[in-house]
Amino acid sequence: MKILLDECVTKKLKAYLLEFDVQSVTEMGWSGLKNGKLLQAAANEQFDILLTIDKNLQYQQNVIQYDITVVVLDVAMSKLPYLLELLPLFKEQMPTFQRKRVYLIEKRIL
Repeated sequence: MKILLDECVTKKLKAYLLEFDVQSVTEMGWSGLKNGKLLQAAANEQFDILLTIDKNLQYQQNVIQYDITVVVLDVAMSKLPYLLELLPLFKEQMPTFQRKRVYLIEKRIL
């Protein structure tokens, strides 16, 4: 599974996704690319998932145009403790993800 961390996601998360091929937007040299161009570049490089915290992306882009899955972690900020709280849910739901769709991972309320 090839995962791209959006610019808004701390690259520290990469250390907790060692079982996957993970690159950051910065590592790919794509810093500053707008969402549509970023989605296209990620799809062209055969990334499976764009992992972001940008909740507006799904309203700003027609994701169905891009051969990639977008996963939005519903956190207040890109600090590692917030992201790590949702990581088990992300990994649990991964097998159900389909390309050209957006998934919102949010904290479960019990």
